[in-house]
Amino acid sequence: MSKPKAKSGAKPAAKPKAKSGAKPAAKPKAKSGAKPKPEAEPKAGATPKAAPKPGSKPESHLAMVRRARRINRELAELYPYAHPELDFRNAFELLVATVLSAQTTDLRVNQTTPALFAAYPTPEDMAAAVPEEMEELIRPTGFFRAKTKSLMGLSVALRDNFGGEVPGRLADLVTLPGVGRKTANVVLGNAFGVPGITVDTHFGRLVRRWKWTEQEDPVKVEADVAAIFPKSEWTMLSHRVVFHGRRICHARKPACGACPIAPLCPAYGEGETDPEKARKLLKYEMGGRPGQRLSPPPDYPGAPAPALGAD
Repeated sequence: MSKPKAKSGAKPAAKPKAKSGAKPAAKPKAKSGAKPKPEAEPKAGATPKAAPKPGSKPESHLAMVRRARRINRELAELYPYAHPELDFRNAFELLVATVLSAQTTDLRVNQTTPALFAAYPTPEDMAAAVPEEMEELIRPTGFFRAKTKSLMGLSVALRDNFGGEVPGRLADLVTLPGVGRKTANVVLGNAFGVPGITVDTHFGRLVRRWKWTEQEDPVKVEADVAAIFPKSEWTMLSHRVVFHGRRICHARKPACGACPIAPLCPAYGEGETDPEKARKLLKYEMGGRPGQRLSPPPDYPGAPAPALGAD
């Protein structure tokens, strides 16, 4: 039997149309009054986040200055007791101790100077010393022959040119044998209250890590950093940076995971980032050990250093 044919001219059935004016289905709305979820706080002991790496977005000079000054404020809170780590009672003793500190630790100098100053308490006494006898006294500091020559030379200059007194001007100090800008700034800042920046190996290493300067020459480093901070901050800034370099931000393996200023540091990650492992790298009072001075200031929280032969 044949299928019935469609009527001639009949149109196919049209698809049903949406009602006029109908709106598309809306996404479900959040409940009225619902609060956004707060960001989770970092867990105790968690690894601190690093500062943005240079290169992702160049840091402006103004931003660097602000970051540098914030680091200084953070260091001031971390080391309110920062001080020169050489034992001294007057400008002459500080000058001699600073010359002796070249290529050795402040601890070794502090263990050596009591006998030295007992034998030669004044420039006049040291100028008249028997070289071989002085060499034996300062032998523990290394390079004892060269240092004896410098100490006797500067003592003669103090006696003959400055009335036996340590001068309080940079221009005069750098004329003394064995005295450069670093030594002069140490003496001026800590014996005379004249602000100065001390660029030693620790200071230079840290300010380059923090991108305060790219210079290697100490004089240029000093100039770059001096331009960032007010003059009144120079001496204490030097102490804080050196303290941090000796205790946390070491040359070979900085304790990044235990560093309070890690969020501000472009070099975060160069050292140990695990907090527990990093804490084991801390030195001196930060690591529960004695400091470098046999006679530290009253506010120093650590134990005094041991005398020569007791360590």
